[in-house]
Order: sequence, then C-alpha cells, then structure tokens
Amino acid sequence: MNPPCGLYRATVNLRQVVAIVLKGYPRLSETFIAQEILSLQQMGLDYSLVSLRHPTDNKTHPVNHEIRAPINYLPEYLYQEPWRLLRAWRAVRTGDGYKKALDIWLRDLRRDPSPNRVRRFGQAIVLAHELPADVSMLYAHFLHTPASVARYAAKIRTIKWSCSAHAKDIWTSPDWEKTEKLDDLEWLVTCTAANSEHLKQLANNNPEKIKLLYHGLDFNRFPRTNRRYSPSNGSTSHAPVRLLSVGRAVEKKGYDVLIEALASLPADLNWELVHVGGGALSADLKKRANACNLSTRIKWLGALPQKEVLREYQRSDGFVLASRVARDGDRDGLPNVLMEAQSQGVACVSTSVSAVPELIHHGETGLLVVPGDVPALGQALIRLITEPQLRERLGRAGEKRVRQAFEHKNNLRVLADNFDLPMAAVSS
Repeated sequence: MNPPCGLYRATVNLRQVVAIVLKGYPRLSETFIAQEILSLQQMGLDYSLVSLRHPTDNKTHPVNHEIRAPINYLPEYLYQEPWRLLRAWRAVRTGDGYKKALDIWLRDLRRDPSPNRVRRFGQAIVLAHELPADVSMLYAHFLHTPASVARYAAKIRTIKWSCSAHAKDIWTSPDWEKTEKLDDLEWLVTCTAANSEHLKQLANNNPEKIKLLYHGLDFNRFPRTNRRYSPSNGSTSHAPVRLLSVGRAVEKKGYDVLIEALASLPADLNWELVHVGGGALSADLKKRANACNLSTRIKWLGALPQKEVLREYQRSDGFVLASRVARDGDRDGLPNVLMEAQSQGVACVSTSVSAVPELIHHGETGLLVVPGDVPALGQALIRLITEPQLRERLGRAGEKRVRQAFEHKNNLRVLADNFDLPMAAVSS
C-alpha cells in the first residue's frame, strides 16, 4: 500500500498548496510536463504529485531526477486495493462535499456507463482521503481522466481545481463533459491556439479563464550547436541522407503514411530513417516496412531518454513527422519533438494538422503537407533529401524562430500569475 501523499516544502511563503494530478509519472513521452513541474518547483510552488498509474518506461529523463516531490500512486485498478478504497470511502462519505461529488459522478455515469468512469470516482475517493489537510488546490494535467479524478476529489474536499489541456484529452472527450468541466474549474491552460479557440467556444460562463500556454523548450537542455550541414543529396550510397522521426507508434503520428511515402521514393535515392519511440503499433509498422522492402533503410531504436534523443537530432539531416487526425478524433497539439528538432537546426517536414502551422511556416521554417497525403509527403521528402541548400535554409530559419518564440521560461508567466508565484526563481 502506498503511503499518504507527502509534500515538497519550499523555503518561501506561499499562498497555495497544490497537488498535481497526473495520468502517469514519470513518462518518457511527457517531457513537457516534467519540465513544467520543475519550473513550478523553481518558482517555489508548495506541491505534491499524484499519479493514476504506475510508470511503465524503463528509463527516465534527467529532468525527472531534479523533481523532488514525493509521489502518491492511486489504485490503478480498484480491485487491486479494495481495503484502501473502503477505508477512504468510510472517511469521506459523511463530509459536506461527498454528496455533491456523488451527484456529479452519477450524472456523468448515466452518459458514460463505463468501467473507466467507475474507476475515476474510486480513485477520487482515495485521493480526497489521502490529501494532506493544507492542500488548497488540485491541478490536473489532461482534461479527460485526470481532470475527472481531480474534479470529483475537489468536490469531496471542497477545494478548487484547475487543469492543463493538451491534445487527445481535448479531441476525444465529448463536448458535454468539456463544457461542464470548463464551467466548474478555476482556470485552464492549453498549449495551442487551436485548442484555446475550441475550448473557448465550449465555455459557457467565462471563456477568459482559458489561457494559451505554449510548452516551449528549456534551451539549457537543448543548447545551440555549430551544425555543419551535410552536402549529401542522396546521389551516392556511401553518403545517404539521414532522416529522423521521434514519436510514439500510434495512429495520430501517421507512421503508416510515412512508410508509404518512403516506399514511393525513387529506388536510386539514398536515404535512411531512424525512428525513436515506443507504441502499440511498433510491430505492425515494422511488418509494413518489411513488406515495402524498407527493412534495410529504417532503424527502430525504441524509446530513449532525452540525452540520447538529442544526439539523434544532432546526427540527422532532416526530421519528419506525418501527424494526422486519428479515427477517434485524437490528434497532436504542437509536438515538442518538432521544436526539439528545430532547436538543433534540423530542417523539418510535417503536416498542417492542428497547431503544427503555429510553429512551422511552410516554405520559411519547414515544409508542410496535407495530413494523409502520401504523394505530397513523398515529394516533400524528395526535396529535403535532394536539396542540401534547402535543408540548411529551413534548418537555420526554424532554429531562429523556435528560439525566439518558444522559450519555455518566457511562456511560464501565465502559470506564475495563476499560482501567484515569482518568475525570478526559474533558472535561465
């Protein structure tokens, strides 16, 4: 059994004590969340971490080792810790907020009669019981499951809650649920202008509570390099153009589209692709690549920690991410990997899905194609491979823009204001 959630005590006087509710922690694919937590720690936030799931990755990023708050892991499945749940229920069921939370949950359950909805309420009961008495706010990352748990628990404890919304959590949640959460929470930050506009349309009471907060990058972890751009143009086998893609093997990343586009390239064009990332579709994608006779050209490295990913950016001539809208509505927001690649001066090819055009201006700081358009993606890759001068121009322009507009510290002011924290403490 996990102990009650502890707190990291800052050395300054603070107005709020916050518990940050996460779907899973730590996760290799969520560097942006760890980066934000560390910055809040540096600003002096009095906080603890709560995770709905145990970690599944074997490795972690350096930023995770700098986060000092203890973590309370809630029961991932209620049947695994029934006595913990029962003890929590007995403690909270007579409180003033429990009936309000129960009414909200029952209304939600009628519209979403799923085991996941039941699990959320059980986790919320445990969370409400185990929160230290001085916690005054819950802050959830992701508007779907973590926000539901945070909302129910906040009602039970009669405290405030807020949220950071990202991508899948927005686009796969029903509008009724998003609207009711937006009306109920104190404030919400989201990482793209496209997300912000969508959510403001659903916020009945006060759309101004929704704020744009680009994740940005901590450029201390992605320093400038004296990149020497390769003159390779794909004409010789001893100097293939090295392409890189970083992303989970899931539908919205469009890796099946990328494989088809690569298979359409001229046979005498010399290139290689390195893929970094895990994901449920990894085995299927490898089979598809083999069927397209690309097995000798693609290296599958699996998930890697940030330092190793950084080395792959620095070794690459170009970066490609074929993002698209999945059948369930899931889509990328503004993929951090595009910003990371650009920070190293790597020319990028991606799609015009969601907020990618907020980062990449087609023909100026990268190349964009219509999502799912195999021929267009193939032509963009041919340009990237055969035109080294284009790679250099796009790479330099992309690096300049990302460093000017997407510096993590500059984008933290919204959070600092919401938590009433000083910006000066963030390392630069």
